[in-house]
Amino acid sequence: MKRYLVGGAVRDRLLGRPPRERDWLVTGIDAAGLIARGFRPVGRDFTVFLHPETGEEYALPRVPAGNHDETSRVEQDLRRRDLTINAMALAEDGRLIDPLGGRADLEARRLRHTPAFADDPVRVLRLARLAARYHDLGFRVVQETRSLVRRMAADGRLSGLVPERVWQELERALAGDHPRVFFDTLRAGGALAPLLPELERLFGVPQPRRWHPEIDTGEHSLLSLERACELSPDPAVRFAALLHDLGKGVTPPGLWPHHQGHEGRGAGLVRALCRRLRIPRRFSGLAVAVARYHTDCHRVRELRPATLLHRLQSLDALRRPQRLEPFLLACRADLLGRPGWEGRPYPQADWWRQARDAALAVDAGRIARATADPRRIAEHIRQARVQAIARVRAGWEQLPPLNNSATAPQQ
Repeated sequence: MKRYLVGGAVRDRLLGRPPRERDWLVTGIDAAGLIARGFRPVGRDFTVFLHPETGEEYALPRVPAGNHDETSRVEQDLRRRDLTINAMALAEDGRLIDPLGGRADLEARRLRHTPAFADDPVRVLRLARLAARYHDLGFRVVQETRSLVRRMAADGRLSGLVPERVWQELERALAGDHPRVFFDTLRAGGALAPLLPELERLFGVPQPRRWHPEIDTGEHSLLSLERACELSPDPAVRFAALLHDLGKGVTPPGLWPHHQGHEGRGAGLVRALCRRLRIPRRFSGLAVAVARYHTDCHRVRELRPATLLHRLQSLDALRRPQRLEPFLLACRADLLGRPGWEGRPYPQADWWRQARDAALAVDAGRIARATADPRRIAEHIRQARVQAIARVRAGWEQLPPLNNSATAPQQ
């Protein structure tokens, strides 16, 4: 058996970066031989196997032995990969096998497709993710590859992707350092519309310049994503910030640039998007809450105590107090996601925490013991919490007005 290091591990080694994982291509052995050595097959085609000790992936060439020599089989397998910089192999003697000029593209910081790129449309998402991962190194998608992606999108090749595969790439991009580049790359290739039409629809939709100097709702969403990345490494917070204004994409143009009621519309769109892509509840629940309540978060001083309590309960912030923080971070990212607003304070976050803590400080057990009619216990606890929040809120009224235009009634 001979083995060749392939894919991202070779790419990262040539870039001088430690590889995140190592994958191997093996020749001189078949599936039965690998299984006999303790390798565990993955999937139904029995071409990928996990090493019994390291767990690293070992793959057989996707080319039958036939009359091909060993090097030819390795080269043909590499030609079936996604990008030229991923289509290199390193032999155990240090020899580099590079049939498509991947090393030259690596040195020139080019992201270029292989002849087999279009065989798997999910590679469009991987291309965007690599563009984001290596953005700091100056990597750019070449024009020919961008044109190919546009043709794939126009031909409907991206519409039938397995939802779990799309979400896997989205989540990995959101956890990276530059997720905005990921979405910019998809949009530049015409791929955002078939994958996330609700997000694509925001571009070109105006907002009042007074509250949104950037005007364009799509640009505001990406700026909010950038600010969320500065505030939190949590991809769920970033996801919620990105989608918080989806409701503005369905405002009738005759009402532009105002978007009254976009919060409720947006929550429904976020919920439908998350169902379509089968997004985990941790992400979907937060994103729906931020879409529905981000304006209330900014205008907390204007809300009645009973409304504040209702919002906290809707966020499940009384049973699980820690759930409030991701919500506040995403809402703060919305505020800061406007040119010139990046450094503005966000005292609203502290006020929400004060309201939550006041409600939690109510001794529900004491109230239950003091209530003769069990049917009225829940209402008495609610009233006590509303009163506690009212006392906290009274202190906010003594504070000077916010220098914060995001509290305007209509954004």
